[in-house]
Amino acid sequence: MANRGALWFLKNVYAIRSWIIIIIAFVVPCKLIICQTPESKCLYVICVMGLCYVTEAVPISVTSLFPIFLFPMLGIATAKHVSSKYVNDTSMLFFGGLIVAVAIEETGLHKRIALGIMKLVGVSPNMLLLGLMVPTWFLSMWISNTATTSMMLPIITAVIDQMKIAESDDDSNYVMDKKDNSNGPVSEKDVKIEISDTQRQTTQRKSEEIKRLSKAFALSVAYAANTGGIATLVGTPPNLVLQSVANTKYDAIKKGTDAGITFANWMGFAILLSLIMLILSWFWIQLLFIRCGCLNKANRSRSKAIKTAIDQEFKKLGKITFAEVTVLIVFICLAILWIFRDLPDIHGWSLAFKTKYVSDSTASILMACLLFILPAEVPNVFCWNKISSTTNEYEKSTYRPILNWQVTNQKVPWGVLVLLGGGFALADASQISGLSKWLSCELSSINEYEPWIINLIICCVVAGATEVTSNTATATLLLPIMFDLAIGLNLHPLYMMISVCIACSFAFMLPVATPPNAIVFSTGYLKIYDMVFAGIVMNIIGIAVLTLAVNTWAEPIFNLDTIPEMFRNISSNTNNACIQLCPN
Repeated sequence: MANRGALWFLKNVYAIRSWIIIIIAFVVPCKLIICQTPESKCLYVICVMGLCYVTEAVPISVTSLFPIFLFPMLGIATAKHVSSKYVNDTSMLFFGGLIVAVAIEETGLHKRIALGIMKLVGVSPNMLLLGLMVPTWFLSMWISNTATTSMMLPIITAVIDQMKIAESDDDSNYVMDKKDNSNGPVSEKDVKIEISDTQRQTTQRKSEEIKRLSKAFALSVAYAANTGGIATLVGTPPNLVLQSVANTKYDAIKKGTDAGITFANWMGFAILLSLIMLILSWFWIQLLFIRCGCLNKANRSRSKAIKTAIDQEFKKLGKITFAEVTVLIVFICLAILWIFRDLPDIHGWSLAFKTKYVSDSTASILMACLLFILPAEVPNVFCWNKISSTTNEYEKSTYRPILNWQVTNQKVPWGVLVLLGGGFALADASQISGLSKWLSCELSSINEYEPWIINLIICCVVAGATEVTSNTATATLLLPIMFDLAIGLNLHPLYMMISVCIACSFAFMLPVATPPNAIVFSTGYLKIYDMVFAGIVMNIIGIAVLTLAVNTWAEPIFNLDTIPEMFRNISSNTNNACIQLCPN
């Protein structure tokens, strides 16, 4: 009876667990408010939001709205000031990118690109693996990794189902061969009994091969989606948080300046890092699941089944439509405008306008607006001699734009924009309250190590933390601190900020780490053990490649080897401030 009562109590507690977590989040850190310093009050808000982010007791996007009422109530910043941080140039850049992504999804262009690449690479397991990864990687640079992974999932399922059918047909053919080769009338039951142990082992081996291939295909899509987002500014929210926080910090020190992170120079740095990660992850998955090529000797029926599955999926798309061609042209134009707006030492089309008046968001919103104007079909006005087959009269001209607001409103992930806005508000409050400077002071004792070692340690911690927390929330909390820490250590601020930003995307181990991980885990092909074992190695590979990148080709792109003049005097002031804020 007592056990039943305890069980009843625990069930009721579990049912209201969100309330309990919210009460704990707001009450336990209350001592920080009593301290009555701006730093402690800001830290209180971070503790509350951090616990809500990790536990998701409140939806993450709703948690991102907390600063709008907490900061004014605690006297950290005015409501007008906090609200103004939720929409800025970076938000508009991301918003425009989201609209273009909706158009790509709505027309089915992304699926045509993916299947087209898979038809080109062939059907051997290692090349098919690459055929899954390359389009996922490329598309994740421009549209959300969640949408990309969801789009690839039916393709994986179709391929695996066809492989299973092929193996089943092989077993049936084997039984028929036994019956044909027998010297007398033999029942199917007798033939099945006569199947040798070798055949049973072969059947079991084929089943294990398909299981391993299923795991390889699922993980390949998740890894490609996660690494693809690193390559462009709009690929994943932490990249945009980096740009916004860095620009805000630079502007606060010297009005009118920015960090110099553009779409072009970020892509110049990150695409090589992302490509190396893609190639290494391809090799690692082959080594882990395809076992040094033993599955590459696929039988003819399996190869035919894979080809059939891809051809069937491609056939479902039908002929390429006018809308797909139009969206492809808009997408190419947008990429060109982003890349050639302000190239290092060359500049670009921005010279045609007033200095600092246009940014990457200008091109983003321009192309997004065009998608609400350009037609989805060739208007009949251009086909004046088109006669209806039913009425034998000229057809009336019709006009339907590629996108309408109803579709866009449903498909744009508005919560991500709110999440970004909450991050910008939190970063700004950390700056004006002095919290980020105080925390960087606390960490400045590690200055006895080499900069690359400090960077490596921090990246390892961040990569571990982002396995259980939102990568955007992690970037939001840490990037302002990294700026002040780098200044205190006499390093270029972007050196540590870029490293932390990218490390936030190294979430390969757990299903809860990123949406792509959760999506592929939901297929049932993978177990937690598979993801953890493969993911640990991917985290190590990622941190190693990142450490190499920021200490080599990132230096000339962002001038990381030279501390800007505007920061040199601040460095000594920061050290003096640390003595006042953190007395020994």
